Amino acid sequence: MSRIALLSEQVASQVAAGEVVERPASVVKELVENSIDAGARKIEVLIRRGGISSIRVVDDGSGMDRDDALLCLERHATSKIRTGEDLASIHTLGFRGEALPSIASVSRFRLATREAGALAGTEVIVNGGKIESVKDSGDAPGTQIEVRSLFYNLPARRKFLRTENTESSHVEHQLHLQAIGHPEIGFVFVNDERVVYQLPPTNHLRERIRDLCGAALAAELLEVPEFTADHICIRGFLGKAGVSRSSRAQQLVFLNGRAVENSTLNFALREGYHTALMKGQHPVTFLFIDMDPAAVDVNVHPAKREVRFRNSAEVRDAIVEATRRTLETDRAEWSATFRPTPPAEIFASPAPPIPETPALIPIHEQVALRHDWSTFPAPPPKTEPQPAPQAPEPALESTPSPANDFKILGVLGKLYVLMENASGLVLVDQHAAHERILFEEMLKRMESQGVPTQRLLLPLTLQVSPRDGDWITRHLEVLNQAGIGLEPFGAGTFKIDSLPTFLRGSEPAQLLREIIDDLRETSAQTSKLRLGEDMIAKTVCRHAVKANDFLREPELVRLIQDLLACDLPYCCPHGRPTMIQMSYSELEKKFGRKV
Repeated sequence: MSRIALLSEQVASQVAAGEVVERPASVVKELVENSIDAGARKIEVLIRRGGISSIRVVDDGSGMDRDDALLCLERHATSKIRTGEDLASIHTLGFRGEALPSIASVSRFRLATREAGALAGTEVIVNGGKIESVKDSGDAPGTQIEVRSLFYNLPARRKFLRTENTESSHVEHQLHLQAIGHPEIGFVFVNDERVVYQLPPTNHLRERIRDLCGAALAAELLEVPEFTADHICIRGFLGKAGVSRSSRAQQLVFLNGRAVENSTLNFALREGYHTALMKGQHPVTFLFIDMDPAAVDVNVHPAKREVRFRNSAEVRDAIVEATRRTLETDRAEWSATFRPTPPAEIFASPAPPIPETPALIPIHEQVALRHDWSTFPAPPPKTEPQPAPQAPEPALESTPSPANDFKILGVLGKLYVLMENASGLVLVDQHAAHERILFEEMLKRMESQGVPTQRLLLPLTLQVSPRDGDWITRHLEVLNQAGIGLEPFGAGTFKIDSLPTFLRGSEPAQLLREIIDDLRETSAQTSKLRLGEDMIAKTVCRHAVKANDFLREPELVRLIQDLLACDLPYCCPHGRPTMIQMSYSELEKKFGRKV
């Protein structure tokens, strides 16, 4: 007797539904995507009990005639593609023709649709995949789909659903994605007869973000200057340096209007922010990528969230460059806000003698570094009492400074420099500021002078997998420039004869594997000195001025000047802020002068 049997159409539909319909949020996603593909300008979503009891999606799109209304309930029936070649250039959100029959097979399903200008529409009732009735309908032009009693015929699947509040939050998240990805469409969301939000159509993405995420977050976003490279166009909004989350919940990336997930995109964003993010934090992004559909494969999973790029390196490089340029626009505004004017008494007094300035980093650490404090007198010895900074003489009052200039008020807690500018109070962390200055000076020195290397007394051998071996062979020149001496030494084996001097580790082979993994995540435009930055950051942290270190007013002014000249002045190498602005408005609220 044969053990292999052909599954019935009903069972096959329920199996397919397991891939497409995971929970109520999956139903909402598929139905809303169909509405968007139909050219809808307004979409209403109504749910009860988290979508478990009822889901209704109403749109004003193109609608369908009776033949299409019946045919759309057949598996693999779609209007989006015709031939296999069409899979290489998908311009719509849906294309597989599986969503509607899969949803109808695990629910009590009602479809009412009408084309614009048609005398009557069509209503189709389906229970568990079986069509029960087809009749005329007098509904408004567009399409209405109602899904009741989800998984009523699959009790095992129904048991895996979470609480109603949890399922509601997943539905709302899916609508957030669609609303942000398509701000030109109006959205209405009703949960258990309560209107959660009504979003009017808008031509400005920032307005849609403000409506959904709040004005506070919208104010902390930087608009991405439209960037195009290798036929890849990038636009949207990125969070400023310091605006981050402990998860990727607000790291939204849209590819040709579709919300997607891809490790290449995550690595590219992390690399673009680089030291502007604290370790373990993720940027807040609303990034839109437009590219040739033939260069990306969205037919990877039935849910269509995962994608594959034909040339992931080009996409990564474009995102990294767009992110860097966006952060640079913030640097100009940031520097204008904190532009310093040195006090007049600095220039009225005679120039102090130039002291001998020892290297800030010991020579034995292979990365000597000097910071130019030559215009300032040396601080007093720490064994003597530290004199308080003297106020400027009244006779030496400076001329009125521009509105954005500040004046130094003093030092709080022997660490935070207090300053006043036109906007209010400014606090500077002198340790974080000096860290950033030394960090960038160290990198520039290494860029110009090369990576210091140390030859190993006894060369080591490294045995790698075929994939790693192929990658190392193709990037031998890059690894050598980064200070790693490698050469082939047989099949799947490489000889290591030198390593960068700033790397420490008792297991060089394991350390090298970690370095290779780090370099594989970087873009082609990234400096290969990146692998030593963690060690550089730790080194400059030890040698930067710290709490309780006395700095005279001229030294403080020079510190601020050098900080503003940095590439990323608003954060230290670890991603912590260097300056904080407290506006007069905030101070007035704290003192009860303003509500």
